[in-house]
Amino acid sequence: MLITGGAGFLGINLSRYLDARGYKIHTLDLSDFSYPDMRDKVSAFKGDIRDASAVARAMAGVDMVVHTAAALPLYSPEDIYTTDVEGTRTVMRTARELGIRRVVHISSTAVYGIPDHHPLLEDDKLEGVGPYGQAKIQAEIIGLEERGRGLVVPIIRPKSFVGPERLGVFALLYDWALDGHNFPMIGSGANRYQFLDVEDLCQAIYLCLTLPEEIVNDTFNVGAAEFKTMREDYQAVLDAAGHGKKVVGFPAMPMIWALRLLEKLGVSPLYKWVYETASKDSFVAIDKARTRLGWAPRYSNQDALLRNFAWYKEHRAQFAQASGVSHRVPWKQGALGLAKKVF
Repeated sequence: MLITGGAGFLGINLSRYLDARGYKIHTLDLSDFSYPDMRDKVSAFKGDIRDASAVARAMAGVDMVVHTAAALPLYSPEDIYTTDVEGTRTVMRTARELGIRRVVHISSTAVYGIPDHHPLLEDDKLEGVGPYGQAKIQAEIIGLEERGRGLVVPIIRPKSFVGPERLGVFALLYDWALDGHNFPMIGSGANRYQFLDVEDLCQAIYLCLTLPEEIVNDTFNVGAAEFKTMREDYQAVLDAAGHGKKVVGFPAMPMIWALRLLEKLGVSPLYKWVYETASKDSFVAIDKARTRLGWAPRYSNQDALLRNFAWYKEHRAQFAQASGVSHRVPWKQGALGLAKKVF
């Protein structure tokens, strides 16, 4: 079993999940595999999915692949395209050429763009926002082409997934909550925005690896079955912090225009797809995954956020000086760092 992006947030959670079920695991990532509890249980390869020789080395001897590696929206447009599109092409082509039958592709609900209805279905129109959303659509097209060549390619479209070791944008909420600040929200927070616990995502991947080919060779939305409004779900974290603070909503359009300007100046803590959709409903239908795969999500939005918040409280000190553009580190707070002083 090869997991691309194996040193990332999903990669490590999936490695643990599959290891507990007896799988021998290879990982491939640009970053070092730095998890002491799993270091002796996986064969970790350091390399780039855009490098066919590195991909072939990591795939040697494996029978299935889970393709999670991607350049996230805060990367440059060039890196997003070459990694998410050309890298996906390299992974799938190499798997087929090596005789590997199944590649589970982790896509994103970013492929739906900013929709005009909910819930979203797998056969709805795809219209990605920005380089990341567009690249994810192109990557899915590559998966469909490889299906036509005989490769089994289950495509999973997860909502934003949360759980132990997920930082990125969620670290902003956790940091403000622990320091006893109110938390600003784009819009009133009355919209319903679905998340997903990473363990529930691992379950969906596992089912796509183990069920018969004729069942899994399809596209599946996955997200929490239980979710409330953005205000209610985020407020649960502030309540858990115990400082009596509240989510504070602001009119959406002025905040969006301000964040567009801050993004051009390079000091926005959020990327376009986040701030353009944060004030809107965003949820997908999960009936297909439930009925076809027998998938049964365990965690609500609040469960997922609070599980991750508990982990963050325990490990916060080790990230005091860390920031970046991946899910493994907190994102730079940019102009929000100044705003925090008045909240």
